[in-house]
Amino acid sequence: MATIIRGGRVLDARAHRADAADILVVGDTIAEIGAPGLPAPPDAAVLDARGKLLHPGLINAHTHAHGNLAKGLGDRWTLELLLTAGPWISGGRTLEEKHLSAKLGAVEMVLKGCTASYDLPLEFPAPTVEGLHAVGSAYAAVGMRAVVAPMVADRSFFEAIPGLMDVLPPAMQQDVAKLRPAPWKTSVDNMRRALQEWKLERDQVRLAVAPTIPHHCSDEFIRACVALAAEHGVGLHTHVAESKVQAIVGLQRYGKTLTAHLDDLGVVGPRFTVAHGVWLDDEDMRRLGDKGASVAHNPGSNMRLGNGLADMRAMLERRVNVGLGTDGANCSDNLNMYESMRLASFVSKAQRPDLERWVTTDEVVTAATEGSARALGFEGTIGRLAPGYKGDIVFLDLDHVNWIPLNDPTNQLVHTEDGGAVMHVMIGGRMVVQDRRLTTVDVAALAREAEAARERLARLNAPGKELSERLAAVVGRFCPGLAHTPYHVNRYVGSA
Repeated sequence: MATIIRGGRVLDARAHRADAADILVVGDTIAEIGAPGLPAPPDAAVLDARGKLLHPGLINAHTHAHGNLAKGLGDRWTLELLLTAGPWISGGRTLEEKHLSAKLGAVEMVLKGCTASYDLPLEFPAPTVEGLHAVGSAYAAVGMRAVVAPMVADRSFFEAIPGLMDVLPPAMQQDVAKLRPAPWKTSVDNMRRALQEWKLERDQVRLAVAPTIPHHCSDEFIRACVALAAEHGVGLHTHVAESKVQAIVGLQRYGKTLTAHLDDLGVVGPRFTVAHGVWLDDEDMRRLGDKGASVAHNPGSNMRLGNGLADMRAMLERRVNVGLGTDGANCSDNLNMYESMRLASFVSKAQRPDLERWVTTDEVVTAATEGSARALGFEGTIGRLAPGYKGDIVFLDLDHVNWIPLNDPTNQLVHTEDGGAVMHVMIGGRMVVQDRRLTTVDVAALAREAEAARERLARLNAPGKELSERLAAVVGRFCPGLAHTPYHVNRYVGSA
C-alpha cells in the first residue's frame, strides 16, 4: 500500500525552513520526498496536507509506564521521596492495570506528537514475562514504537543509601525489609525468558535491560545485566547521577563517580543510555562520549524533583549523544515532548549568561528526534523525514494560533508548540491520529478503566501510603543532609 502526502510543508530543523514538498510512503517506509507534484503509483492513497507542517515523530528517550496511573500524587517530592513513595504509588497492580497504565501513557504521547519511547516499567519484586508483555502490547495496541526495559535491582532504596537503614526506628526497619527486591538471579532469569519468548514485532516494540540505579544493584548483578544485553543484542539503560544524593553515594560506595564505576563493570558503550546525568562531571561526559553512549535528558522532572539542571551543552561538546525525555508521569507530570524541548532550551539559557553556550533550537529538535532514536537503538530507521526512514510523521495545523504567523518553524516548534496543533500522526505509514482523534483506542473507555483502577488501587494501597508518609519523615531529614555534602560540580541554580 502506498500513500502520497501532498501539499504539506516539510520541516528542515537545521536550516530553520519548511518548504512545500510531497512525501511518498510505501508500506511503512518513506520512499521519496520531492517537489510538489511528485509522481506516485496510480493506486496510491492521497493525503491532503495543505496547511500542515510535517515533522518527524518525536521520540521520548526516557519514561516509565507504571507512572501514568500515579500522575499528580505528589508535589514537594525530591527523587528520594519519590522512591520512598514508590511501593505506595505503583504497588498492587494487576496485569490488566499494568497494561492500562502503559496504554494511558502511549495515548497521551501519540496525541502530543510522540511516536516512540524508551520505557522503564517497574514490577515488584522482579519483572515477569507476563508483565513485560502487558506493557509492550499496550504500545502495540496504540500503534506506537517502544523499547521496554524493566527496571531491576537487588537492593532496596533503603539499603542502597549508606546509613539510611541505621536511622530508621526498629519497627520501620522491619517494614522496609519487606520491600527488598528478589534475588538478582531471579530477575535475570525472568528477563532472559522474556527476551527469548518475545512475540511482539521487534521493529515496533522490543526489549532492553535496565539495572535501575548503580548502587541499587550489586556489581555481580550489573555484570549479569551486561552479559544478558550482549547475549541478545539489546540496550542498557540506567539512572546515573540523577540527583546530588546519587552522586555523593557513588563516591561513598565506590570511591569514584557512578559513571567510572559502571565503566569498570563493562556497562559503558554504544548501546548504553544514561537517564538524567544531571551530576555528571567533565570526565564522566568524556568517558560517555568516547565510548558512543547516550544521555536521556529530562529537564522537566530534573526541576520537578529538585535535582538540578543538567548541562546539555557540555555533553554535546564531549560528543555524548543526547536524547530528550519526559520521565514518568508520577514526577513530570505529563508526557509532552514539546514541553520537554521547550524546557531543554530554557534550562540551557538559565545556566549561564554566555549565550554562545546556550543550546540552539535546532540542536534541541535534533536531540528529540535523531538523538533519541539513537538512544533507543533505532538510529537510521526513525527520527528523520528522509527516504529509507519509517513513515513516522506528525502533521501540525498551521491555522492553529501557535503558528500564526509562521516566522521560523524550528524556533516555533521548540518555543511555541505545545501539542495543541497536532492534527494527524502517522506511524509506519498508518494513521494513528486523524483529525485529532485516535484511530486505535477508545479514549472514553480507557478513561473509565483508569478511574476504576484509581479507586481500587487507592483502597488497596492505603496502608502503603501510611507507611510511606512515616518513612518520608525520616528520608526527608536524612537525604537533604547528603545533598549538602560538598561535591566537585554544582548543578543547582542556588547553593546546596
